[in-house]
Order: sequence, then C-alpha cells, then structure tokens
Amino acid sequence: MIPLQRVAVSAHAQMLLTRWTKRVEAAGGTAEAARAQWSEGTAPKKHVRAALELMAHGAVRCMYCDDSRATDIDHFEPLARAPLRAFVWANHLLACSHCNSNCKHRQYPVGADGVCLLVDPTAEDPAAHLVLLLKAGMYDPLSPKGEETIKVFGLNRPDLVKGRLDAFALARSNLRDWHSLHQEGDPEADVVAQALLDSPFIDVVHAMTRLKPGVAEFVVGPRTVPSLDAWRAMHALQP
Repeated sequence: MIPLQRVAVSAHAQMLLTRWTKRVEAAGGTAEAARAQWSEGTAPKKHVRAALELMAHGAVRCMYCDDSRATDIDHFEPLARAPLRAFVWANHLLACSHCNSNCKHRQYPVGADGVCLLVDPTAEDPAAHLVLLLKAGMYDPLSPKGEETIKVFGLNRPDLVKGRLDAFALARSNLRDWHSLHQEGDPEADVVAQALLDSPFIDVVHAMTRLKPGVAEFVVGPRTVPSLDAWRAMHALQP
C-alpha cells in the first residue's frame, strides 16, 4: 500500500454526486436506498471511476494490494454503515474484486473512540501504520490501524507475498540496469524507469526508496545501493 493523492472532481461531477445524495435521502436514507440509487447512478459513477483511475498508479492497480487491476469502486465506509456517503467523493477508492469483495466486503473496524482502524491511502501515509519487510514479502503492523488494515485487506495472503518477493528480485536488477543506462546517457533509461513506476507491486519499489542508508546495504545488497541512491534522487515516489 502506497500513499495516493486524491484529485478534485469537476464541478459537474460534484453536482451529480450532490444530486444523487439527495435522491438517497428522498428514498429514506437507508442502506437499501443507497444500494438501489448506486446501482442506478450510471452518470455519477462514470465520473467517479474516471477520477479514481487518474489517481491509481500504473495500469490502474488496486489501491489496497497494489497487485491486480482495480475493477471495483469501493465505498471505504460501507453503505450499511453510512448510506448517505454513497455518493461522497472522499468515500470512494478503486479496488480489485478480491480486496473489495473477498476481503474487505462490509468490514469497517473502529476503535473505542469511534475512529476507523483502516488506512485510507488517499488520506494518510500508510507507512505511519505498516511497514513492508522486503526480504520476507510481508507487511508488519506499526499500530493498531496497521494491524487491522493488514488483516481486513489480506495484505499478507500467500499470492501477494510471493508476488512481492518476485518483484523485489526484479526491482533490484531493473534498478541496476536503469542506473547503468542513465550513466551512459541512454534514453532507454527513461523507458526502464517508467516500466518500474508502472509495475505491479510498486509498494516494493516505494519501500526500497524509504530504506535508511545503514539498512539499505543489508536489504538490497551493496551492488544495488548506488543505483537505489540515484533512483531516490530522480524517481522516488512522494510520501
């Protein structure tokens, strides 16, 4: 999971979202009413999806697992809990069907203070709550919110762990190739860089850029450290 910048929707899109929120209210403001209106709301959903796809990284990857293509508009706070947020732009994220339907579904754990215990990558930096252990391919919690996020989204499910380990091996090699091409002034360096930024498991590359100097050599290996340092200066994702 990486931080994502939420974009502003157009005035027309916001007008549609407000109009459809009023339709939910007029229909009783219940979860059933919200689901029915959401099912019918083709026009506002079109705008929401377009804006979310602008925010997603690479080939429209899931905003939770960073692996699969994002196919579903997820209501971060579920309709069963907040029907009047069905058409609220800040409550929409883009997820793959597995993270949305198989993992999160209607889960929305909250703490004793009523604050949600799931990380919204468009509202906060996930690194404040969980850390990716690159050599294990697994996330480790740094807070109760991180612990719940890992559990609810299944971020340590075996296929993701294997994918991250493979991505880590490839990223180290690709970084060295990119650095060599960059030093030679070869324009192909930009192609390799963009491929890395667009790749699945971009959370692996993002975690690499956040390694402290004393730790980086142990994690990525001494051969990769100069390439990683050069990458940080030019292509590191912003927190």
